[in-house]
Amino acid sequence: MTESFVETRAVEAERSWVPTDGVLLEVDQLQVEFRTKEGVAHAINGVSFDLREGETLAILGESGSGKSVTAQAIMGILDTPPGYVTGGEVRYCGTDLLSQDEEIRRSVRGAEIAMVFQDALSALNPVFPVGWQIAEMFRKHRGMNRADSLEQAVRLMERVQIPGARQRVKAFPHQFSGGMRQRIMIAMSIALDPAILIADEPTTALDVTVQAQIMQLLAELQAERKMGLILITHDLGVVADVADRIAVMYAGKIVESAEVFELYAQPQHPYTKGLLESIPRLDQKGQDLAAIGGLPPNLMHIPDGCAFHPRCKYAQDICREEPAPLLRQLGKSRHSACHFAEDLAVAEPTNSELADTTQQGRELR
Repeated sequence: MTESFVETRAVEAERSWVPTDGVLLEVDQLQVEFRTKEGVAHAINGVSFDLREGETLAILGESGSGKSVTAQAIMGILDTPPGYVTGGEVRYCGTDLLSQDEEIRRSVRGAEIAMVFQDALSALNPVFPVGWQIAEMFRKHRGMNRADSLEQAVRLMERVQIPGARQRVKAFPHQFSGGMRQRIMIAMSIALDPAILIADEPTTALDVTVQAQIMQLLAELQAERKMGLILITHDLGVVADVADRIAVMYAGKIVESAEVFELYAQPQHPYTKGLLESIPRLDQKGQDLAAIGGLPPNLMHIPDGCAFHPRCKYAQDICREEPAPLLRQLGKSRHSACHFAEDLAVAEPTNSELADTTQQGRELR
């Protein structure tokens, strides 16, 4: 980080939001539904988790599991209608944001909790230069004039490693590559030095080299600012390298959560086990990839019993007849919402080799 950039951060006002015992965010029994002509889709059905300073929480799951909707509800950017938060709390530094008026939520959005969206080209305004869009954060939230705010935009573009930032500050989004646009999005999200950054599929549609660069950049920024990072992704390889904890979502619920190495070595929910078994392995050349049969449920007609039971090879009568149990604590940081979590715990490890390799790599770094 350049000296000039450090100086610009030092003049900002101190935070008025103070975390309680290091806990930045607490999501408690969050519920979201979408009301359409076809019916009501229960997108989020009692999601709970917390996030601490400097921690990376990865939220995993197939498309439609509720990952992005959870992030939008936290940010307060759900399209209403058709989306409505119908229950639960989102506590930032102990204050429930869902009970606050829009003025307070607007002051938190961007300045305290920021988001990197999945599709940078859609998120950026195509008719304004990227520098103007970054500078707008400082004009609206910090009251800076145009010249000073544009200088801040240049420094942010330099910080996220955009070559020739001063010359390209007046370029438009379509004049940047996908990786560069994602860096612009990151620059906008960190402009006001937020305490929490939500990254929604930040490496989608990028090649593996650019993916690695983007994730390295996020890790550096998190270390500099002690941000809490929520990483929403379906890429199990990315998660293994950067996350501290993992929450696995299915049909609008968290079905398992654990520390990253513990979960990779020994999943204790059939859905998590299926996801990990689908990862290609070097010692299984020529074999078909394992796949989870069936499709995710229609959120307007979630099956009775455990929502995963139609696709679960371990399902028994109790899974079809009784709702899945709430997340049960199975260890210090392990929780599972499966009737037979203990039985899975004594089964053969799914991906212990991957967990060991990943841990060794992170220790070397």
